[in-house]
Amino acid sequence: IGMEHGPFDMGGLEAYMDGLVDGGPTPSGHITPTVIVELPVQGENAEIIRYNAWQIRQILARGVHGILLCEATSAEAVAAFVESCRYKLNEIGVGYGLKDGTRGVGSEFKAKQKWGLEDDNDYRAKADPWPLNPEGELLLGLKIETLAGLNNCEQILSVPGIGFAEMGPGDMSMSMKIKRIPGAPPDQRIKDASLRVKKECEKNGVKFLEAGTPQNIIEVIDSGARVIAGQSQEAAEIGRKYTDRKMKT
Repeated sequence: IGMEHGPFDMGGLEAYMDGLVDGGPTPSGHITPTVIVELPVQGENAEIIRYNAWQIRQILARGVHGILLCEATSAEAVAAFVESCRYKLNEIGVGYGLKDGTRGVGSEFKAKQKWGLEDDNDYRAKADPWPLNPEGELLLGLKIETLAGLNNCEQILSVPGIGFAEMGPGDMSMSMKIKRIPGAPPDQRIKDASLRVKKECEKNGVKFLEAGTPQNIIEVIDSGARVIAGQSQEAAEIGRKYTDRKMKT
C-alpha cells in the first residue's frame, strides 16, 4: 500500500484490513494476503525516524504484516526504523547494532485479530522482524534510491532486522541527475547501482526485490531477486513453474 505519496488514511487502512479478513481466507489458506505499507517518512537520519515513529505505530496497530522505508540513506536511520517496529520484550539483536524497541502496550488489540491471534503476548512475540527473529512474522523492507543511500548501502544493509531491499530506479535516476526516457534502456549507472545493492543484500542475507512481468520473470529470478513486485498472477505462475514451487496451502 503506497503511503509515501498516497493518503495517510488510518481509517481507510483499518477498513481495508477488516475487509480482507471478512473476505478470507486466501487460496493459500492464510487469513489475509500479506500487506506491506510504504512509510511517508524518508530514512534520511535517525532523528527524522524517531520524530515520525508515530506513523509506524499507527500503521502496525492496524494489523499489517510489514513496512517499507523509502529513501533509506543511513545505517542509523535504518536501525531507528527497526527499533520503532519492535516491542521492548523482544531482545534478539539488542546490543548488537540495535537498541530496545519502542512499540508500546495497546497496539495489539486490533492487530492481533488481523493475525488470527487471541493472546496479546502471542502477537507481541510474532510481530518481530524476520529473519532477525526466526520465529518473527513481521517483514521490514528498504528502498535504497538516493546516491547518498547507495554510497552507504554496505552499512545500511548490515543493520539487523531487514528482510528485503530494493534499488529504486526512478528516484535513483533523479538523485544521479539522469533524465529517464520512456522506452529507453536503463542507464548503465542505474544497472551498476542495482548490482551493488543486490551484492550487499546477498552478503547480509537480505532478499532483493525487483519488478517482474510475464515477459521478464525468469530473467529476474535468475538474477537473484527473491521478492517480486508487479501484481501479476501470470508472472507468479510462470515463476512457480520455473522454480518448481507450488503455493503452500
